[in-house]
Amino acid sequence: MEVYKFGGASSKDAEGIRNIAHILSLKPELQLLIVISAIGKTTNALEELLNAYVDRKDSTLDILEAIKVYHEKIMDDLFEDRSHPIYDDVANTFVEIEWILEEEPYDSYDYLYDQIVSVGELVSSKIVSHYLNNSGIVNQWTDARSYIQTDNTYRRGKVDWVKTSARIKEQLVPVLQNQYIVTQGFIGGTSENFSTTLGREGSDYSAAIFATGLGARAVTIWKDVPGVLNADPKLFANTKKYEELSYREAIEMTYYGATVIHPKTIKPLQNNHIPLYVKPFNAPEESGTCITDTDVKITEPAVIIKNNQILISLTTKDLSFITEEHISVIYRSFADFAIKMNVVQVSATSLSGCVDSDQRTFARLISLLEENFIVKYNEGLQLVTMRHYERDLLNEFTKGRTIMLEQSSRVTAQVVLK
Repeated sequence: MEVYKFGGASSKDAEGIRNIAHILSLKPELQLLIVISAIGKTTNALEELLNAYVDRKDSTLDILEAIKVYHEKIMDDLFEDRSHPIYDDVANTFVEIEWILEEEPYDSYDYLYDQIVSVGELVSSKIVSHYLNNSGIVNQWTDARSYIQTDNTYRRGKVDWVKTSARIKEQLVPVLQNQYIVTQGFIGGTSENFSTTLGREGSDYSAAIFATGLGARAVTIWKDVPGVLNADPKLFANTKKYEELSYREAIEMTYYGATVIHPKTIKPLQNNHIPLYVKPFNAPEESGTCITDTDVKITEPAVIIKNNQILISLTTKDLSFITEEHISVIYRSFADFAIKMNVVQVSATSLSGCVDSDQRTFARLISLLEENFIVKYNEGLQLVTMRHYERDLLNEFTKGRTIMLEQSSRVTAQVVLK
């Protein structure tokens, strides 16, 4: 029994979905639960739709229509005619968004986000499920919201592990004895049957949750890269692949912003000794990267780049020392807005933190912090994190640029650059 997760890049078009079927055909003996992300850049498009709706822009319905057309084009390429039930199935799923758009946007942004953006995974998984069944790969489509149970913390739902694991074990293990299961990543459900999401790019985390409940032998994440690389191949030439990584090293890399795996994915797998494989969907025969309890030593520095960063500096209004009480207030404020500080530095009278830019929440955060602190910030910065860093290589990144903040340990160096 294993879990496969396919991201948006692997299902961005009809050819990608056909490739999913090909990958599944390579090991027909497996009992597989298959986690599907939203197709292509659908999540981005649904976020654009949400923002247009909340801001009451005239473009809202046009954005929704473009999303529908994109999915219809893929269905037209996969299915022989429009009498196939997938068309009604997908249309009825988009109706969930249309019902919301008929009302005034009076609910909280985070709640609306989860109800609208979660539709991307529902639609994509239905298309994949129908296509696989058409291709003779028998599967049951399953709504992840009925199994991954969370609290009401919208956009970052906290998983009820006891309830979730029990439902998966009791209800899904028997199904897998006879057929595959196709389900969704990224989404969960509350006890009131509202949709929640697990954090941006959270489909990897979903795969780990299902694997834990199933007691799976392994999880494989199928990506558009050969495995876990030491840097983003879109930014660097001659990247190197790690054949093996320890759980600890993978956790560190994802914590600092490596996007190949969602940060919450590793810990539940480590707790249950479930190996994680990251493999290329365009070359499924290749080995990819294996993440386990190994104690393999890292010899190639990992370089992680985060753009569009904001450096915030907070100073006490009376120039008193920054104390543990001040730090507690600051961290609580960031937590309330679900904003993670990517690097933090404290001096006698100030605290500086680097965060991802999120204009919808940033202004409210600043307003709250200004009640107790003098607040200054710089936008449009870049954060470079290097694991197992080499000083000469780090100097190459900083050459000719303004260093806004720098700190290093024996293993990790971080530099905020302008």
